[in-house]
Formats: sequence, C-alpha cells, structure tokens
Amino acid sequence: MAGILAWFWNERFWLPHNVTWADLKNTEEATFPQAEDLYLVFPLAFCIFMVRLIFERFVAKPCAIALNIQANGPQIAQPNAILEKVFTAITKHPDEKRLEGLSKQLDWDVRSIQHWFRQRRNQEKPSILTRFCESMWRFSFYFYIFTYGVRLLKKSPWLWNTKLCWQNYPYQPLTADLHYYYVLQLSFYWSLIFSQFTDIRRKDFGVMFLHHFIAVFLLSTSYINNMLRIGTLICTIHDSADSLLEASKMTNYAKLQKLCDFIFVIFAMVFITTRLVIYPIWLVNSTLFESWEIIGAFPSWWVFNILLLVVQGMNCFWSYVIVKMACKAISKGKAGKWNPLHVSKDERSDIESSSDEEDSEPPGKTPHSATTTNGTSGTNGYLLTGPCSVDD
Repeated sequence: MAGILAWFWNERFWLPHNVTWADLKNTEEATFPQAEDLYLVFPLAFCIFMVRLIFERFVAKPCAIALNIQANGPQIAQPNAILEKVFTAITKHPDEKRLEGLSKQLDWDVRSIQHWFRQRRNQEKPSILTRFCESMWRFSFYFYIFTYGVRLLKKSPWLWNTKLCWQNYPYQPLTADLHYYYVLQLSFYWSLIFSQFTDIRRKDFGVMFLHHFIAVFLLSTSYINNMLRIGTLICTIHDSADSLLEASKMTNYAKLQKLCDFIFVIFAMVFITTRLVIYPIWLVNSTLFESWEIIGAFPSWWVFNILLLVVQGMNCFWSYVIVKMACKAISKGKAGKWNPLHVSKDERSDIESSSDEEDSEPPGKTPHSATTTNGTSGTNGYLLTGPCSVDD
C-alpha cells in the first residue's frame, strides 16, 4: 500500500519541475491546498444530499402546491393481464411483429396497443411535482454557487488578466473563500454522482454520468496541484447558464408558458455564448498556451487540459441539441409565434410519449381515453434537461 501511495502521489506527475510537496506545506505566512482537504467532501456530499431532501419537502413542495402543481401521476393504463405479462416479463418496447401478434390476440388495433405500452411506461415515471422539486433544488444551488463565484472573482485580479492565473505558480496562497468555493463545488458533484441513480432517469444518463465524473476529477486535480485560479473561472463560466435552465423547467411545470419560453431563449443564448465562445477562446486558450509559456507542461497539466477538451466536446453536443430544438421550433412555428417548448420535442425529453400520438386516437377499438401524460397538457412536458457544469 505504501508503494502504491508513493506512486500515486509522485511529485513529478502532480507538480512542475523542481517543485516538491514539502515546498507547498502550510506555514504561518501562507496556506496552500493540501490533498487531505479533499476528505472533507464525502461527509459534505452526504450533508448536501440530506439538505436537498429537506429542501424539496419543506420548501420546494409548498412552492409547487402554491403554483397549483399537484402530485398527479400519469394516466393509469387499463388493466390487461396479457399486456402486463409482456411488459413485465418480455419487453417494454414491443417490436412490430409482437404488436401485430398482440393485436390479433386481443382484437385491438396496433395503435391502441402502442398507446397502452406508452401509458404503462409512463406510469413508472415521477410526477410533475417531483420534477418541479428536483428542478427547484438545482436552481437554488446553481444560483447560489454562481453568485458566490461572481463575488469571489470581482475582487480577484485574474478575472480580466488570465496570465495572473499562472504567475508565481504553484506558490499561490489558498484563501478561505477559494477553499470554501472549491470544497462546496466538489461536494455537490459527488452528491450528483450518487443521486443520479435515484433521480429522474433521462436518455443521456451515460453522458451526464461521464460529465459528473470528469467534473469531480477536474476539481480534485486542480485543487491538488493548485490550479484554483483558472478553476474558479471555468466553474463560474459553466455555472452561468444552469440556473436559467432550471428556471425555465420550473416555469414550464407551472404552466407559465410565456415566461418559460422567454427564459429558455435567454438560457440558449447564454449557454452557447459561454460554452462555445468564452470558454474555448478565453479559458482553454489560457490553460493551453499562456500556461505553457509561463510554467511549462508536466503530466497533470496534460491530464487537466485533455479533460477540459473533453468537456468542450460535451458542450458542443449539448449546444447541438439546443440548436436542433430551436430549428425544429422555428420550422414548425412559422405560422404563429415561436414557442420552442410547445412545438418541439427535445432530444433529452423528460417525458417519453409523444403528445401528437396521445392527443388523437386512430379509428378502431380504442379502450383508453386520449390524454397527455405526467399531468401536462399538449407538449409542455418536453423540456431540455440541463447539463451540469464544471458545472457542468
């Protein structure tokens, strides 16, 4: 074990040439980040999760009820032993051949059977009230951590001159504000990794899990090798759009559609500007080129920059999703006003069923009433679920 630890904490991996761990020991004159500080994040992540449960129950839920958001679940599928057996024992998404066989066996038309399976799948999805509470918790945290980051950076000289992120590196003292900001960010992302398995499961579960894992690794790495200055800039830039996304989701669940559409448009503009323009041109440029000129490269520097480029790849993916959604909205909304959340199904939709299919049943035997799912009307249920920032 001692050999493994010695290999893992090799100074030549973590620190620039001619710098040792002994050089970064805390003294009376200066305090530096210490790797053992990161042990704090695990109990804090648990505390954040508990605070979330309390917040959702005693703050978010009363707010939802005040906005007339009820805990109504999706429409219950009509009891049918044959279809239930297929659903639980064979498949939740029957193919064409199986649908035709079930149609003959039950004397139902194929569309009605598809409708039944759609309703049955949606029965396992959480209510709009649950979704609202989750979004309100995320909105509250993102808004708080973003405003804290802005206040921290306002008094930091490296906000407008990123070269100061690398001057006198790594002998840059750790302030109480920086320590609090980093530990809180890291604890939150650890809590997201664990809670993702109990939260609403979405189509991009794998991408989001990878994002959270990279966020934890980047925050941990930049704390250990004292890249905190550039780290605060990266975190704040990514946090800027997240609270807007959660706000648009909350207003959508509350059926405040005009406000929802307005916030979503602002979110899209902020997201694309910060993630595709400011982040690569200003921050990645600093970590790759300015730092290379001032401090040179070393192994953890390479890891840090490679992961930042991976994050940029995910930013491009999510930006593509947003632009694709907007293009669909514009193409479908030419006859009337642009209503991005009404007319477009997002690739990361919270709700699985298509309201176009739900709203009108085909001719034939239709033993179910045509209603929308999860307590929403029309396509209000279709809403982009947000990437977390590094922050994501």
